[in-house]
Amino acid sequence: MVRSTRKQANNKSSQEGKIGLAGAMAIGIGGMVGGGIFAVLGEAVTLARGATPAAFLVAGILAFLTSYSYSKLSVRYPSQGGTVVYIDKAFGYDLATGSINLILWLSYLVTMSLYAVAFGSYASTFFTGDKEPWLTHVLISAGIILPVAINLISASFVSKSETIIVVIKLLLLVAVIIAGAGYVDSSKFNPEHWEAPGLIVVAGMVIFVAYEGFELISNSAEDVKNPKKTLPRAFIGSVVLVIVLYILISFITVGSLSDAQIETSKDYALAEAAKPAMGMIGFTIVAVSALLATFSAINATIYGNARLGYTLAVHRELPEILKKKAWNQPVAGVLTVGVLSLLMSNLMDLTSIAIISSAGFLLVFAVTNAAAVRLAKETGGNRWISLIAAIACLAALLSLLIYTYKSAPQSLWVFIAFVVLSVLFELIYSLFLKKTLKMNRKNG
Repeated sequence: MVRSTRKQANNKSSQEGKIGLAGAMAIGIGGMVGGGIFAVLGEAVTLARGATPAAFLVAGILAFLTSYSYSKLSVRYPSQGGTVVYIDKAFGYDLATGSINLILWLSYLVTMSLYAVAFGSYASTFFTGDKEPWLTHVLISAGIILPVAINLISASFVSKSETIIVVIKLLLLVAVIIAGAGYVDSSKFNPEHWEAPGLIVVAGMVIFVAYEGFELISNSAEDVKNPKKTLPRAFIGSVVLVIVLYILISFITVGSLSDAQIETSKDYALAEAAKPAMGMIGFTIVAVSALLATFSAINATIYGNARLGYTLAVHRELPEILKKKAWNQPVAGVLTVGVLSLLMSNLMDLTSIAIISSAGFLLVFAVTNAAAVRLAKETGGNRWISLIAAIACLAALLSLLIYTYKSAPQSLWVFIAFVVLSVLFELIYSLFLKKTLKMNRKNG
């Protein structure tokens, strides 16, 4: 009787620890509505103008299709490794898959740099007068150094604070939408204010990074209650909700600001969009919320990417130094992520960072969709949906790279350098591992 009661209590405890639909959706929504929308909204409006809502819809459709592949893969292969596990399951571990896994790790680094630049841009609005360039760099650096310190001292603070900040972000965005609805000039959405269809698609791809984050649901798949039902609903539900949210936000921003206002406030467009309805108080509230959002996004990305680096190091896909822990934290991983992000955020501009980050995730998602095609028999997924998603991701990546070649070739070369360095690193590191294993066997 005692054993039975104890077993029931343990089962009840484990059930209470499971993540339900609301919790899984919160992970996806929190991942997407992080610093991305605060960082790239101005970029989207500058590129697409009156067609900005259409650009967000195009990017959202791509995220929606890819989320289908993730929902099937996460149910069949629940693991904290998420994307890395799916790619390795489908194609095995070799030079190509190892390079893609490294590109994923680097893409999170670039995304963190994007959040840091947005943090610096919104923080600079609290300083009046002419701002020296060094001030922005100090603010950007502070947006990385402080979260690194937090992750080293108390990683539990990251998870505890993230839920609160997600709620604050959503409430704020809904408030801006409701307050600004009466100040929208609908004539700004007439076709004469639209850019060419090709540029609208490109705008959607530049801002695709704003949808990055839904894939984080897959990393919690092992802890999800009733995964066969919960995971697909969480993926689809969170992406659809965020698509609607982004489209409404873009309507408010484009409809309430002039072209001149958008141009001068591109880096903090959402705060500027709150001014017509809420005045300077609204601007300040949005700016403060943007600081919280970008800061928490940096915090969470350091937390997750340091652990992704640790996982890759355990599987010998990254150097073993990233396995080093102190105070039960992956210290080497946190410091590596922090230093590399500091360099990127201070050496590249916002547009370049957004393009490189979006391109990285489009490439990784194309491969993940291809993995879903290859594993369709095991997952029970629709091979055609995943195939369409893979082709769409590749087509979107190609359109983004062509646009980048014409408008910002230096960003294209940086992205190509990322890919080439990833392949070279994997090649050299695998040769080093083989040599080390041979020496160990010889000495043993």
